[in-house]
Amino acid sequence: MTKTHQPDAPGGERGYRPCVGIMVLNSAGLVWIGQRSDTPGDAEGRGLWWQMPQGGIDDGEDPERAALRELFEETGMKSVEVMASIASWLTYDLPPELQGKAWGGRYRGQKQRWFLMRFKGPDREINILPAPGHEREFDTWRWASAGELMELIVPFKRPVYAAVIAEFGPLACPA
Repeated sequence: MTKTHQPDAPGGERGYRPCVGIMVLNSAGLVWIGQRSDTPGDAEGRGLWWQMPQGGIDDGEDPERAALRELFEETGMKSVEVMASIASWLTYDLPPELQGKAWGGRYRGQKQRWFLMRFKGPDREINILPAPGHEREFDTWRWASAGELMELIVPFKRPVYAAVIAEFGPLACPA
């Protein structure tokens, strides 16, 4: 179940990794999605899942700035306008088989701040090849309708995606 972030429980329970998520719309109102690279030990587990860009927030980093940074690192997109954000944290827990393994075992899942952005550049601006020092996130990408997202995302993230679509879906229309 999607929930806003609650303080970590005492007694050494693993907390949530602070992250951002970005729903990027093109001028036709379609959503950018990337097919995840299927790398061993990936926090998402094995499979050919698609997702919207997301990534960690550095210590002391403003979430909106983190969203712009992560979007550029994962997609090369710079020509974007921030349209909206979800003020609360959305969380998900990793499935039991990934807890204690993903992200060095430090987190039980992620807490995410989500942003809606409009891509204003040409598709040729998009580059999913990794920047130096970064791992490849996606093998391929495409524009999709918001209605397609739920069936393409890894199952344990679906409640978060449902909340994001409920909030931003009405804005997923042509510019």
